[in-house]
Amino acid sequence: QVQLVESGGGLVQAGDSLRLSCAASGGTVSRYAMGWFRQAPGKEREFVAGVNWRGANTKYADSVKGRFTVSRDNAKNTVYLQMLSLKPEDTAVYYCAADLTFFRDRVPTSRHDFGSWGQGTQVTVSS
Repeated sequence: QVQLVESGGGLVQAGDSLRLSCAASGGTVSRYAMGWFRQAPGKEREFVAGVNWRGANTKYADSVKGRFTVSRDNAKNTVYLQMLSLKPEDTAVYYCAADLTFFRDRVPTSRHDFGSWGQGTQVTVSS
């Protein structure tokens, strides 16, 4: 099973930017849609953004549309989440995950559609 490792989180101020990376090892993720989820304390894990296996289709939660951009570099086996204009409500642990189904053109948004998960990276946005 592929292993995913997120990086790039940190403590920033409102309005700042961060770029998260999700590096895969032990296998290729180029055949799979990839998703970013986040979980704040006391809340359920929620979908943030996703990209299909070719990188042609993306999907975003309404709360991050226009501020976050998901992309992938299949040659590097890596997925990215560029986050602009961060808000305190973006504070959470961010996880990347790989789709259970390969070559899916649509972007799944349910966490039950994803198999491999990273350990998460903390993003804290102060006001």
